[in-house]
Amino acid sequence: MSFRVQPKGFATKSIHAGQEPEQWKSNAVIPPISLSTNFKQNFPPEKDGFKYSRGGNPTRKVLETCLAALDNAKYGLTFSSGLGATTAVLSMLSAGDHIVVGDDIYGGTNRLIRQITSRFGISATFVDPTNLEAFKAAFKPETKLVWIESPTNPLITIVDIKAISVICHQIGDHITLAVDNTFLTSYFQRPLELGADLVCYSLTKYMNGHTDVVMGGLTMNSDKLYQALKFLQNSCGIVPSPFDCYQVNRSLKTLSLRMEKHQSNALAIAKFLESHAFVDKVLHPGLVSHPQHEIALQQTYGYSGVFSFYIKGDLKQSTAFFKALKLFTLAESLGGYESLAELPSLMTHASVPLEDRLKLGITDSLIRLSVGLEDSEDLISDLQQALDIAAKA
Repeated sequence: MSFRVQPKGFATKSIHAGQEPEQWKSNAVIPPISLSTNFKQNFPPEKDGFKYSRGGNPTRKVLETCLAALDNAKYGLTFSSGLGATTAVLSMLSAGDHIVVGDDIYGGTNRLIRQITSRFGISATFVDPTNLEAFKAAFKPETKLVWIESPTNPLITIVDIKAISVICHQIGDHITLAVDNTFLTSYFQRPLELGADLVCYSLTKYMNGHTDVVMGGLTMNSDKLYQALKFLQNSCGIVPSPFDCYQVNRSLKTLSLRMEKHQSNALAIAKFLESHAFVDKVLHPGLVSHPQHEIALQQTYGYSGVFSFYIKGDLKQSTAFFKALKLFTLAESLGGYESLAELPSLMTHASVPLEDRLKLGITDSLIRLSVGLEDSEDLISDLQQALDIAAKA
């Protein structure tokens, strides 16, 4: 069996949506970088056009238009980081509101909700989104937001987004379902088409793909959500620079090509790891062994280069493995053209309470890879020699 067939036109939209040369007096084919902080107005106050770059910028508008098109969305917004985008979503809430959150999420999002949002009288319940009955039971009368990831970070669990959306919207229109789609991008998954209200991105990762920009993004169809989030984008000042917007807009032109290579490399490596004697378990949705393999086939168009696996050992063996790597770099983040490896328990998810980490299975033997665009044979050889050294540690 295989993933869903990608409809035609994605690559064309990534190159042309929002890029019309006619919008510039110069007819520039590549959108220019607009660095001006303010813009001349014909009369006070002018409602249309740009006024001050925090509220709107020509380069940012190009990127936001393209982002929306790739998700088949009506609106796109960009922010200074992925957590900046998350902050905007959480800022729509008021004291007394409640959030239902997937229990396996990015450590920074976990920290933001537990340690910062909670200080403003907003409560949260963390629950396994693959257990639909338990997930539904977590709702309260004051629940206003549902936040999930699919796949999750770092355990690569696939959540049935359509089923979760049905639960949310049966309970009431006052609930906003937000899906972090960072790992798959709009190329491999489009949550709005599965019933989500908001799609959230760390554009730092695959969407930019060159490890040189920090940025976040949101896409949506709702006029109400757009107006609320556009207001927060400006009022909170969590906006990206014009140059960074130019960089991400550039990167989207090769997104479809890059994601296909990430996918083929990662699947080859996952199959290799699954056959290695020192590997205990591989968590990759493209493998039949993955517990949500069938859901992945139904709701996605493929899979990216990030996945996790367990080795047979503990911190001693993990440390030996990381020290032996030559092509994979020990570093946080993911989604760039270069291959990375990290230990979530002590790196990206160190801020998650120990009790929760152990309950989820984020142990010192869990390794997360971000497979890059190098030759797959070279990456497999690197992992082979590192695993052999770790097995002897």
